[in-house]
Amino acid sequence: MQGINVRRLLIGAPLATHQAAHQRLSKPKALAVFSSDALSSSAYATEAILLILIAAGTGALGVSWWIALGIATLMITVAFSYFQTIHAYPNGGGAYIVAKENLGTIPGLTAAASLLIDYILTVAVSVSAGVSAIASAFPVLNPWRIHIALAIVLFITVMNLRGVKESGTVFSIPTYMFVVGMLLLIGVGFINVITGNAVPIAPPSEAVIAEQVTVTGGLSLFLLLRAFAAGCTALTGIEAISNGIPAFKVPESKNAGQTLIIMVALLCTMFIGITFLANNYNVIAVHGSDTTVLSEVAGAVFGEGSILFYYLQFSTLFILSLAANTAYADFPRLASLIARDRFLPRQLTNLGDRLVFSNGILTLAGAASVLIVVFDAREHNLLPLYAVGVFVSFTLSQSGMVRHWLKEKYKEGFKPSFNWRFKLFMNGFGATSTFIVLIVLVVTKFAEGAWLIAVAIPLVMMVFRQIHKHYESVASSLTLDGIKPGPVYDITHDHTDMPVVVLMNSLNRCSLQALECALRLSSNVRICAIEVEPTAIDRLLERWEQWQLQHIPLDIIESPYREIGHPLIEYLHQVDVEHPNDIPTVVVIPEFVVSRWWEKLMHNQTTVAIRAALYSDQIARGRGRSVINVPYRIGDELYEPLLVQTEPQPIEAANGVADKV
Repeated sequence: MQGINVRRLLIGAPLATHQAAHQRLSKPKALAVFSSDALSSSAYATEAILLILIAAGTGALGVSWWIALGIATLMITVAFSYFQTIHAYPNGGGAYIVAKENLGTIPGLTAAASLLIDYILTVAVSVSAGVSAIASAFPVLNPWRIHIALAIVLFITVMNLRGVKESGTVFSIPTYMFVVGMLLLIGVGFINVITGNAVPIAPPSEAVIAEQVTVTGGLSLFLLLRAFAAGCTALTGIEAISNGIPAFKVPESKNAGQTLIIMVALLCTMFIGITFLANNYNVIAVHGSDTTVLSEVAGAVFGEGSILFYYLQFSTLFILSLAANTAYADFPRLASLIARDRFLPRQLTNLGDRLVFSNGILTLAGAASVLIVVFDAREHNLLPLYAVGVFVSFTLSQSGMVRHWLKEKYKEGFKPSFNWRFKLFMNGFGATSTFIVLIVLVVTKFAEGAWLIAVAIPLVMMVFRQIHKHYESVASSLTLDGIKPGPVYDITHDHTDMPVVVLMNSLNRCSLQALECALRLSSNVRICAIEVEPTAIDRLLERWEQWQLQHIPLDIIESPYREIGHPLIEYLHQVDVEHPNDIPTVVVIPEFVVSRWWEKLMHNQTTVAIRAALYSDQIARGRGRSVINVPYRIGDELYEPLLVQTEPQPIEAANGVADKV
């Protein structure tokens, strides 16, 4: 009986590369995937404002309405900026790409570090908030809060490893449950207010209120700024859509822009609506209360114990627990773009079995799990760290868009239209506004833990630079610069007819050294390239022609599931059968070697996987295939090819130049 494949059971069967287009998201699913974090913030943003204002007494709570309007205005301004970003940079990347291309590498890396940290915090905070809601309803679960939080992270991780489309289907249910419940609450509550049927909620005792009042002299500017900054948690997640544009169905930019508009409209409606009802129902938020502002409003509007009351409570619980899915949608995509630019390990660019960036998903899950354990799965311990990073990226993104529009002036035939001036003004206004909020956040939350973010961002940037320095060292060791392209010829003519296959995915000093080694062994040499990335094969073919290597057979093997071992084994079996003497084909593997342990983590270790596949095949078939590793040490003196000549006759090779299998 064949054993159960646990990986396939959890994640599902692998998807072929050509199926990528079918995994893209429609607008309803994309709204659920990319907006759960932003939309869920309406459940606690109003409460965050009221908890600050209560320090000046109950008379100051009415100001929350004006603060909410100010935050909604900022929300729309930031959304306008990202709407422009979506159309100006349709390949995704958001703040990182905008800042890097318009402000420089350092601002781009600052935005990238800020967003990556914020996405990790998003998972830890949202999951911890969901666990707090569960523990509040069932206190007996309090000792198990960390275990429950880690179980939720595991569930979200597995669902995302199954693919964007499948996770979007699952996570759209709690998102739309929450949206429907909130809109129904606001609609019924608003009707009650305008018809005079709104019954104010009984306030806490005077003693409880007196404990909350800590400000003497009334409402101060600093307290207003603190309340505004606290409410700005409602903006977290707005940038998510601009990072994930390639996940949308065609036309990507148009669909992403429309989804952003819908998300912001819903968010503003729910945030302003809940603040309006909290004011009109005289809700007083106090620290340490077991009841949230949202549940108090729901109890007053629907009636405590009603079906609609519990519906909203449970839908809020679900979306708070699963709001982390926004980070799962964006962190891997952003990490892949940073890795593509060689500031993070290249493995983060690899697509997994289900056409998602699996390594990025697992990295996010691991980092968030560490935070959950360290901070005891209590979101209030993490909230002071939250939102600082996202406002760094807001400011850099909008500043980058200002620079983007200013560059337009240098194009031939440019005329400053009203539309151009309006975009420039809005991005400039948005950058200034978010920068002011950033300063307020840092000042008001610095002692509470925001200093950790101020330290973490530069540290992450240092890691970026160190990784980039390593990849530059590898590139300088492998480059063919300095070698005049020319055909590879034989010098000794001392060969056998033994079949030899050299594995190669690019032509560089390392692979050229392996090719020369093979040519010294046999006159029957072929090159095998496994097509995992079509662009890499295109570069190889271009180099192949440039170096006049058409006399050496080059076999390109398609790999629809982006793996190397299985297609390689099938190819070698075919070569074995075709050889007249039935001699097992010798495999030559070029391998560059790094000196430090951490540098090994920067590379895919493809040769290890290839050797394992070949070893398993030999055990199964008993063929005794020879495998030759040709090491090339990075950092040593550059290898100079010996067989690149201009006059001797080329080796007689087998038929074909570039067979496509």
